[in-house]
Amino acid sequence: MAAALLRRLGQTLFVLFGISVLVFLVFFATPGADPTARIAGKNASPETMAKVRHEYGFDRPLPVQYATMMKKLFITRDLASYVDRGELVVPEIIEAAPVTLSLATGGAVIWVLASVTMGTLAAAFRGTWIDRGLMIAGLIGISIPVFWLGQVANLITQARYHDTWLFSWVPGLGYVPFTESPIGWFKVLIIPWIVLAVLFIGIYGRVLRADLVAVSGEDFMRTARAKGLSPARVLLRHGLRTSMITFVSLFGLDFAQLIGGGALLTEVVFGLQGVGRLTYQALSNLDLPLIMASVMYSAVFVVLANAVVDVIYVFLDPRVRDGR
Repeated sequence: MAAALLRRLGQTLFVLFGISVLVFLVFFATPGADPTARIAGKNASPETMAKVRHEYGFDRPLPVQYATMMKKLFITRDLASYVDRGELVVPEIIEAAPVTLSLATGGAVIWVLASVTMGTLAAAFRGTWIDRGLMIAGLIGISIPVFWLGQVANLITQARYHDTWLFSWVPGLGYVPFTESPIGWFKVLIIPWIVLAVLFIGIYGRVLRADLVAVSGEDFMRTARAKGLSPARVLLRHGLRTSMITFVSLFGLDFAQLIGGGALLTEVVFGLQGVGRLTYQALSNLDLPLIMASVMYSAVFVVLANAVVDVIYVFLDPRVRDGR
């Protein structure tokens, strides 16, 4: 098992290096484009252009430029946005990251618990009205756009019924840091969590139900039933563990994508200044250093999430431990 973990760690580091090189080449080594002008912004003075060219090493070979950029991004963390009057990029990402992490983590807890319950119940009562009802509910959740559901939630909780006992506790739009008020943090995020989770509950519940039904006819399931184990124990102890492999694969990709900025629509609807909204603003302003930092931030989380998924595979599937 240790060898498998070390192998995946090496692969993770190699992939991160490859992504950093690719991002650098796309943003700063594109033929026919002057990276100095793109960083300095429109109508930059000659003095600013000269400063940017010297600071980022654009008058030196590409390997030196790459090393300088990565040093500014990960070591000294003084990569600056000239479009935003010299604002440092990394502190902006660090300030926005807790908002996105809080939103994605809370939503993930809800959708994992709800989808496991939904998928397991649907598989246990396969072919009954419970199964059909849960799958219809999941399909409805998949079909509802996040921005529409968020606007409806705001209309109900922030406007029409805000003064009633049911929603009078709902605070205004925005974000409250956990360190400032844990209760306020929970109150301001509970509705965005639910809105974000609805789509994934339907997807994951249907995927888990399909996997549970597929493994129900496998030899190890028939053997467990032949030993006299109860149907619930066979389903939960033997079937669910095997079926979670696909579930975990999807979760790693989706969770990393949300942390990397995929929760943009939810952040915009609920007034949360997270990484997704920050990246959107950077794209609108053509803020190249902030765009590059956001892309690298997203890539790091996607790769790390997949590395964690690989580690979980080691515990879920014995064949991975054996190197097969």
